[in-house]
Amino acid sequence: MQLKIENIHKSFGSGDSRTEVLKGISCTVDSGSICVLLGPSGSGKSTLLNIIGGIETADEGSISIGDDKIEGMSEKKLSLYRRKHLGYVFQAYNLVPDLTVKENIEVGAYLSDNPMNIDEILNLLGLWDHRNKMPNQLSGGQQQRTSIGRAVIKRPDILLCDEPTGALDYQTSKDILKLIEEVNRTCGNTVVMVTHNDALKHMADRVIRLRDGAVRSNKINEAKVAAADLDW
Repeated sequence: MQLKIENIHKSFGSGDSRTEVLKGISCTVDSGSICVLLGPSGSGKSTLLNIIGGIETADEGSISIGDDKIEGMSEKKLSLYRRKHLGYVFQAYNLVPDLTVKENIEVGAYLSDNPMNIDEILNLLGLWDHRNKMPNQLSGGQQQRTSIGRAVIKRPDILLCDEPTGALDYQTSKDILKLIEEVNRTCGNTVVMVTHNDALKHMADRVIRLRDGAVRSNKINEAKVAAADLDW
């Protein structure tokens, strides 16, 4: 489903301490594509992702997913918007420590009227043999795979990924990126991924580069590279 971002402004603080973090961001992300929001720390990319996700509210502007526009939504409608459209993958895995891998993924299924089959998800993510383990019995990569499963089982239109490889080593990072690529191909989700890693732009269909709260470039990637072939 298409994501449309129009003239997003966001500031924090007040008076002399007021800081403008986003300065009129506008862009469109096509349905089923992978979009990388690229920029250094402090560029505003995570704040923008949080506004897309309905976690933070913009001071000005609007976010639309299909026909749903979040501008002016009540908290109840925002909750329905998040439930209907969005899946989240964060740098921190945020797994429930007292639930197994399978049970953690099933948490996401409860938010959907038409969830994916749990066994298919476990196999897709390479977690079938780990399905009865607790989070503290998993590697970092396995925990991130579990968090991806929890996000995608509800069939979200848009998968929001905030530095999904930030806490992982090189090879595990590549495995997670390959998995995100496979989920995009298999499930057809639109993927919006925040990163400061310049190499990740090569796996994207669209690359939006942010600096100091503004879009510095917005380009279609004409020479897309498979995640397995990335190097940094």
